[in-house]
Amino acid sequence: MSQERDYRARVFVVGSFVAACSVKVDALPAPGETLAASDFRLEAGGKGFNLAVAARRLGAKVDGLLAIGDDTLGHLARPALDSADLPHSMLVPLEGPTGAGVGFIAADGETCLAVYAGANARLGARHAAARRAAIAGADLVLAQFETGDAPIAAAFSIAREGGRRTLLNPSPFRAACVDLLPWTSILCVNAVEAASLAASFGVADGDESLAGAVLARGPEALVVTAGAAGATAYLRDAPFTVRQPAFPVTAIDTLGAGDAFAAGLAVALAEGAGWSEALRLAAACGALTTTAFGVFDALPTREAAERMATPASDRAHQTADSE
Repeated sequence: MSQERDYRARVFVVGSFVAACSVKVDALPAPGETLAASDFRLEAGGKGFNLAVAARRLGAKVDGLLAIGDDTLGHLARPALDSADLPHSMLVPLEGPTGAGVGFIAADGETCLAVYAGANARLGARHAAARRAAIAGADLVLAQFETGDAPIAAAFSIAREGGRRTLLNPSPFRAACVDLLPWTSILCVNAVEAASLAASFGVADGDESLAGAVLARGPEALVVTAGAAGATAYLRDAPFTVRQPAFPVTAIDTLGAGDAFAAGLAVALAEGAGWSEALRLAAACGALTTTAFGVFDALPTREAAERMATPASDRAHQTADSE
C-alpha cells in the first residue's frame, strides 16, 4: 500500500454514483424512433465516480462521498471502488434506488444522456459534516451537480474555512450554481453551461462578460471548455487569460470527457501547478477519454496524460537526457 508521502495531492470529491448504460448507435435518436445498437455497456459511473476514478489514476489520494441505494444496482459500487483503488469510506448507503443513467453514442462521437439521480438526490449536508476531517485535510474539494446543493455547500464551506481550494463543475447545469459561487475557488463549465450561466446573470452571452460576473462573486478563476476549440481560464488576479488548444484525436465516445478534464485540472492545481500546466494536463485527460467506448476504462493514467501533454520537443530532450 502507498505511503502517505507518495501522494502529491489529496482530493475530496462530493460525488455521485450511477449505474451507467452506454449504447452505441449510428446516429442519435429522433423522437419516437427505435434504433438498433451495435454495442452496449453497463458499468459503474456517475460524474462524481468518474471524477474520483480519474483523479486516482492521475496519482492523487482520493476520498469523498458517493450515495448508493439498497437495490441491486447499488451492488456495483464496492467492486468498482476496489477496481479503481478507491476507499469504501466514500460510500453513503441510503434507502431507495441507486442512481442510473443511459447514454447514446453516435458514430461521430456525439452523445445524449439522461440521468436519474436516485440516492444521489438524498445526499445531504449532514453527510458532508460527518466527513469534516477528511474534507479539511484535502488539498482541493471537487463537486458536480448530480447531487443536491446542500452537501456541496457544506463541504465547500468546510474547505474554505481551512484555506483549501474548491472546484465546481456544475453539470448538469442548474441556476443554483450562482448561490455556491462565494464558496467556489474555480468554476469549470462547458460552452453550453456557460451560456446558461450567462442567462442566469442576465449578461451577454460571451465569455468575457460572463467572467466578470462570475469573478465578482468570489471565485479566483472561471474555466470554459469548448470541445475541439480548446479551453480558456479567466483569472481574477491576472490581467490576462490562459488559453489551451484541444489535442487532436479521433473521438469515439465523448461521454466522460468533461469529467476527465475537471479531474485533471483539479489534480494539477492541488499539486501546485500553474495555470498553463494545469490546463494542458486537463486537456490531455479530456482528449484521451474520447478515444474509447465507455468511460471507466477510457479515463487515462498519469503516464498517458503526461505523454500527450508534453510537447514533442520536450519529449525529445527528455529521451536524450536519459541516454
